Amino acid sequence: MKKSSHLITVLLADDHTVFRDGLHMLLEAESDIQVVAEARDGREAVQLVKKHKPDVVVMDVAMPHMNGLEATRQIMKSFPATKILILSAHNDDEYVHQMIAMGVRGYLIKQSSAKALSKAIHQITNGNDFFSPDISKRFEKKNKKILNSNGVLKAKNNSLSVRESEVLQLIAEGSANKEIASQLEISIKTVEKHRQNLMEKLNIHDTAGLTRYAISTGVIEANVQIKIH
Repeated sequence: MKKSSHLITVLLADDHTVFRDGLHMLLEAESDIQVVAEARDGREAVQLVKKHKPDVVVMDVAMPHMNGLEATRQIMKSFPATKILILSAHNDDEYVHQMIAMGVRGYLIKQSSAKALSKAIHQITNGNDFFSPDISKRFEKKNKKILNSNGVLKAKNNSLSVRESEVLQLIAEGSANKEIASQLEISIKTVEKHRQNLMEKLNIHDTAGLTRYAISTGVIEANVQIKIH
């Protein structure tokens, strides 16, 4: 156990074990950072935040069962003291915009250096923002268009609810309505309603289209194993 009066506790959430192990080793080399838990998907991340209440969660976006976007929403709602640092291969504007609109204070791409990761954790712990340089430059140019009168990023009108996004991910992973109902502990009728809402909001009218949308926006990874019924 490290001895520090300013120890920063961190939870790692990524579905790739080798990558998590590498992050763990890098962060444990810091004198004032302690990795207290590791999660393999978004649902496990939410459960472990409840148990450990870490200062920072280093969160991947594309993970099975519950992606990082939904896990972030739930953690920020239930545990506002915990800071979220996104560390993802996905850095498209729509994803970054959604995360910032939710209140995420840091977003790094996975090609970032260990030094940048450590700096990001320290910065967001101290209440500052920290973004990869390319992300910062893109959003600097767009700030005038996407900031509302209070200086807060505006959310899109067609943004999906937490439950709709969970249903979208499970649909894209190949789960049938009955399986989705069982996993989310809701009725099949409710699943069908969420599916209908998704199609109307996204203007997509078949499962294949929803799956392509989920892949293109990073809800699931392109190489995810899709179930065949």
